[in-house]
Amino acid sequence: MKFKAFLTDHGINLLEKRFLQALDKMGKVCHLYLTRDHAIFLHNLLNGDGIQSIAQFQKEALFEDYRISSQNDDRIAFTIDLSLLHRALRSILTIYTEFGGSHSSDTASNRLQIKLVKKLPPHSSQPMPFLTFETKGYKSAVIQDVPISKPLSRADVLELQAALDMAQDLPQTLVQVPDMNQLQSFVDRMKHVGDVLNVSITKYGDLHLQISTSLITLGAEFRKLKVIGEQARVPSGDENLTAQTRTRRAIDKGDAMSVQVSVKHFFKSIQCHLAKPDCAFYGIAQQGSCLTVVFQFFVPGTRQTDKSISLHCRLPVLIDSGTN
Repeated sequence: MKFKAFLTDHGINLLEKRFLQALDKMGKVCHLYLTRDHAIFLHNLLNGDGIQSIAQFQKEALFEDYRISSQNDDRIAFTIDLSLLHRALRSILTIYTEFGGSHSSDTASNRLQIKLVKKLPPHSSQPMPFLTFETKGYKSAVIQDVPISKPLSRADVLELQAALDMAQDLPQTLVQVPDMNQLQSFVDRMKHVGDVLNVSITKYGDLHLQISTSLITLGAEFRKLKVIGEQARVPSGDENLTAQTRTRRAIDKGDAMSVQVSVKHFFKSIQCHLAKPDCAFYGIAQQGSCLTVVFQFFVPGTRQTDKSISLHCRLPVLIDSGTN
């Protein structure tokens, strides 16, 4: 089982400045799943607890000279502490940047390598696996080791792949929220009000959020959003109705779904804005099994989707009903 690659400057920026801090908000520990073509960070795919998040990178988005081999069809997976990973990367970058990064005239001697190794920790008689960063300074190499779990067995890798395949299914209707700051502002206010959030999404392009307690009801509605997938025309006469009435009518017609999710989980999903997505799509899975949030990234300077990066979250519902 071998993995070795060199991080590109673009890959360093993606991880250190954007994705690691966002993913750390989802949960301290996650699976890192390496295949021939992708590096994937996965939260909670092998257990039913908490928010699931999937951040997937084509190898070219992060690495060059990417080499991987294993008896599991060149697939390697393990758990890793994201805060330790982020700290090690930041530490090694201090030396890497000091000597000019990959723009140094002596490029071959100053590249940031990442690889899997087994080492004997201090005061231990058993070799342990590590994900290691290495770069060469003026006179010596600098190494940062991040402890990881024992790599998953073939059966566990197959289970992880099956869970990943299942998590890739998207809702039939997705609505786009281009202004994440507006949504963030509302979530910041409501997270102190209660624990349960009601989320309704219509095929007309409406996203309705409401949180209620015995003392207060707080809601926000985003209308006329871009719809991807199944959509429908707004019924005539509905424009002057209240948001609750319009949503209830849409649900009765089969043009909307509504679920309840944890405010804590919803707030966590919003923290993915730290990865600097260009917009987000919300949708409710069939039978109301989960609330899905898909973050979209554009190729810099364009409005074209960057297909080398994907990030989405699946929030478990508190009441397993897509209609009530």
